[in-house]
Amino acid sequence: MELQTLTYIVVGFTFATYIGIAIWARAGSTKEFYVAGGGIHPIANGMATGADWMSAASFISMAGLIGFSYQGYGGSVFLLGWTGGYVLLAMCLAPYLRKFGKFTVPEFIGDRYYSNTAKVVAVICLILASVTYVIGQMKGIGVAFSRFLETSYEAGLTAGMVIVFIYAVLGGMKGITYTQIAQYVVLIFAYTIPAVFISLELTGNPIPQLGLGSTLVSDGTYVLDKLNQVVTELGFAEYTTSTRGSTLNMFVYTMSLMIGTAGLPHVIIRFFTVPSVKGARQSAGWALVFIAILYTTAPAVAGMARLNLMSTIEPTPGNYLAYDERPQWFKNWEKTGLLQYEDKNDDGLIQYSARADNEMVKVDNDILVLANPEIAKLPNWVIALVAAGGLAAALSTAAGLLLAISSAISHDLLKGIIRPDISEKAELNASRIAMGFTVLLAGYLGFNPPDFAAGTVALAFGLAASSIFPAIMLGIFYKRMNTSGAVAGMLSGIGVTLFYVFQHKGIMFVKSTSFLGDMDPNWFLGIEPNAFGAVGAVVNFVVAFAVCKMTAEPPKHVQDLVDFIRSPHGAGESSSH
Repeated sequence: MELQTLTYIVVGFTFATYIGIAIWARAGSTKEFYVAGGGIHPIANGMATGADWMSAASFISMAGLIGFSYQGYGGSVFLLGWTGGYVLLAMCLAPYLRKFGKFTVPEFIGDRYYSNTAKVVAVICLILASVTYVIGQMKGIGVAFSRFLETSYEAGLTAGMVIVFIYAVLGGMKGITYTQIAQYVVLIFAYTIPAVFISLELTGNPIPQLGLGSTLVSDGTYVLDKLNQVVTELGFAEYTTSTRGSTLNMFVYTMSLMIGTAGLPHVIIRFFTVPSVKGARQSAGWALVFIAILYTTAPAVAGMARLNLMSTIEPTPGNYLAYDERPQWFKNWEKTGLLQYEDKNDDGLIQYSARADNEMVKVDNDILVLANPEIAKLPNWVIALVAAGGLAAALSTAAGLLLAISSAISHDLLKGIIRPDISEKAELNASRIAMGFTVLLAGYLGFNPPDFAAGTVALAFGLAASSIFPAIMLGIFYKRMNTSGAVAGMLSGIGVTLFYVFQHKGIMFVKSTSFLGDMDPNWFLGIEPNAFGAVGAVVNFVVAFAVCKMTAEPPKHVQDLVDFIRSPHGAGESSSH
């Protein structure tokens, strides 16, 4: 069966499954819409969290970043930061937020800091981070559709919007949770099966994580030694030793992704869906297990895919492939514009080099995982599965983000501040209307994306790290923190981060052609904009403490609430506050 037909069948089947689940699990109350009724099993919630978390950036872009922009070792910032955040969630946030027992992050901040002002600021920070994050998901949907279903980017994005709208608006968190479980199964098989095939083909070892450290079947050379040889011959830095900037930049970037993970509202809200505090902690543990399956595979995918890509273009050193003899996968990706060729010296050969004046092929990071099965000449069903997996990753995270945004609008603003007396039915309808408008906004930003998927995602983590994470941490662990300190901290943290990012607007996102020589000397202490969220978090903490010390302490009932949240007694129950 030809690839396009098979892809339509596989993708169509997964879409039908998602819609069927949404109809079956349709939310009938606000509690089901916001937190799936609070009765999801920890293992199921862990799997749904994994899908919610592993976005287009994880599935489509991360291996490309490791393989190209961050050259192997430098990509460890993503692996350590994005997984380390779940340790913070499990230990420092999830159990306490679950015991508090409310629906959303702004609701916690509003009640803990006894202020509608604090709640509104939290909503603004949530929307800024979530909208920035959802741009990357929409770009991922458009890229996957345009290549594999051979539609235009715009048509693919529109189809993705319709699918998300149907199952997110119908099912709310209840429908999204069960849909995300199905999406996790799709995306993890789509990511690991090609990796197993390629590892087996190159090294004879079917386990990609071990294959990366094994020898090649062809000549007995270790995979990483061969990759080092290939990239250095083309003028790139050695794959196994290169970093992105200074050690300080690497450390700060890792911290920004870690605390950004722990501060992202669409991830935090998942821990309100389990029945107990113990379940929240277990969910975080299971989520880390499910995420680790993909994240430990990503370095192998990055290394082997880059080796395959370069070996296809340049079979032996100096023996370049003629453009007229380029393989079919090259032609397929040229149509998308994500792979570009320019014959600068009119010799008709495809040359790929780190030197810009000699670079005749430009490869977008985002194609590495999606093109990997085609480059390796894997069966069509594997290629179709990868298409379905990329769409599942983007759709699952987009749905979680859209729910977080619509909940902030309908529950925290409408119900919490504007119309406290609104009926449950009216609130549920308002939630669905807010979701619809949010889908349209996300679609507009997808049609006009500021840059490639992982760049916008990294910025979203910085915004969450600099605003939401410190406010929650201080709310749980520092009884003395008051409204003035929390509000001043959130505004200063996100303000400093946004100022730094837009001050360096021209180099805000890391391009596929950016390497060590492109670091801007005007960056503060050599810290790149996408890593600045950790600095913003420090500013948040410092300002919050300073303002808090100069203003009145919180009322006694609020301090008692903090004691209750942190008390181990009755850990299986949620708060009635």
